[in-house]
Amino acid sequence: MSRTPRKHRKHRSTYRVLSSLAVLTLAAGGVTACGDDGSSATSSTSKPPTSSASPSTSRAAAAKLHMVNNGGHRLAFYVTQGSGSTIVLDSGGGEYSSQWKNIAPKLHAATGATVITYDRAGLGESDVVPGAWKVESAVSDLKAGLKQLGVTRDVTLVSHSQAGEIANNLAQDNPEMLSGAVLVDANLPQFFTDEQIPRLVAAGQPDVDAAKKDPEKPANRQLISTAEGFAAAHQTFHKVKWPASVPATVMVSEKTPFAGSPEDAQRWRDAAASFVKEAPNRELVTAKGTSHEIPTDRPDLVIKAIEDMFAAQH
Repeated sequence: MSRTPRKHRKHRSTYRVLSSLAVLTLAAGGVTACGDDGSSATSSTSKPPTSSASPSTSRAAAAKLHMVNNGGHRLAFYVTQGSGSTIVLDSGGGEYSSQWKNIAPKLHAATGATVITYDRAGLGESDVVPGAWKVESAVSDLKAGLKQLGVTRDVTLVSHSQAGEIANNLAQDNPEMLSGAVLVDANLPQFFTDEQIPRLVAAGQPDVDAAKKDPEKPANRQLISTAEGFAAAHQTFHKVKWPASVPATVMVSEKTPFAGSPEDAQRWRDAAASFVKEAPNRELVTAKGTSHEIPTDRPDLVIKAIEDMFAAQH
């Protein structure tokens, strides 16, 4: 992760999966959004960046920023225009579109596809929306942004960590949009059992309590928003079904987000294996020598998995 000193990486990735896993996200603003009602199609230039480290300044020159509107808040989408098909890269909990800055240009060059990244609400150049993080709202934001950009089908969706929740809900409700998916150490419904959810809540509670002492800090706001209603939300997520019509590659890191807990790490691996066994058009890949941060640790593996999925569908 480009925004985190190496010494904090282990704590942050476990934390984020719990967020992604959603209890916790040690990285950045409130990831919340409004529903489809009232969304309007707009495209404009970006609001001025707040610092030299703004995600918009680190993007490849070929990527064009589009500010889209959904339910009264603005979201930053970055489009590297290609022809025909589209690859959408969705970042892990608390991450910005810049998580993909070394991957997006290479994918565009290799496939010729349009490549889209974006900042979820409360992150990067996108507006903050107060309140609890809701996957339905995040799905609404992604769908609204893609629709306003003219993308409604033939999407190869790539989702890291917490974005797996968005991917699963989007695929279940709108399978016609997707030609395939690559789920990179992503949250999967199979992991969130009635036994596992309380473990995640208990593990994250000390960090949530600490975050509430400084709730305006973006990282803390993100954590607090994802912790609200976590148990109920993930009991619902556990019931989500990936459609058999959409092929998927599931990439699991060697260490998993739970490097310090062998039991939880095995449950993470078992969930991925269970997901893959449900349909013949799914593949399980273990990213050797990686932490949860596979896009940073081994971008080459991520690129290859995406290229393989894209080629198989085109």
